[in-house]
Amino acid sequence: MTVTAVLFDLDGTLVDSNDYHVDAWSQAFRNHGLIVARTAIAAQMGKGGDLLVPSLFPEMERSVQKHLAESCGQIFKQQYLDQVRPFPGATALLQRVHDAGQRIVFASSASKSELEHHIDLLDAGGLFDAVVDSDDVAASKPAPDIFAVALDKLSHPDPAEVLMVGDTPYDIEGAAACGIGTVAVRSGGFPEEALAAAIAIYDDVLELLSNYDRSPLAR
Repeated sequence: MTVTAVLFDLDGTLVDSNDYHVDAWSQAFRNHGLIVARTAIAAQMGKGGDLLVPSLFPEMERSVQKHLAESCGQIFKQQYLDQVRPFPGATALLQRVHDAGQRIVFASSASKSELEHHIDLLDAGGLFDAVVDSDDVAASKPAPDIFAVALDKLSHPDPAEVLMVGDTPYDIEGAAACGIGTVAVRSGGFPEEALAAAIAIYDDVLELLSNYDRSPLAR
């Protein structure tokens, strides 16, 4: 079946930001007297704060979990957001998909303001059809909410005509719950075994772009 739309994650997929998010979470936890290994935080990248904090501290009061997530967001914006850069080939891949006549939706667990910043950074104005961020849904990835809203904004195409491009197992899990296959990239730092449920795996978006005509995106 022909692919008519592609959903794109941003953090760790199109922009090199995952390590900065880990740094921000580490600082937020330390500020609250909590020491969490970087590897434990990195393993949660791709989730929004609504699910990341409970994954690490399931017994923590909900109000404290929310405060930690807000603190992390403030730290990231103040100290790290301006350091984020696009991955090589990111904008060119978006242009390639757009030129192929496929609709593009940015589907991210990031906040609306962060997502808008990254889109500007990518110079992607005019290349996408819709945006879904954590502010649009009740739960972030790996919940299927973001993907369900994306399909809604695309006027409910057959999920078999839609692909997700992402860097985390949470992209894969959430997309699969809506019947959407994922093309994964390793640029977010997850090992290949964590991405094994993807329909294809590439090192990064530049490799995906270089192999576009042979990739699932060209189906």
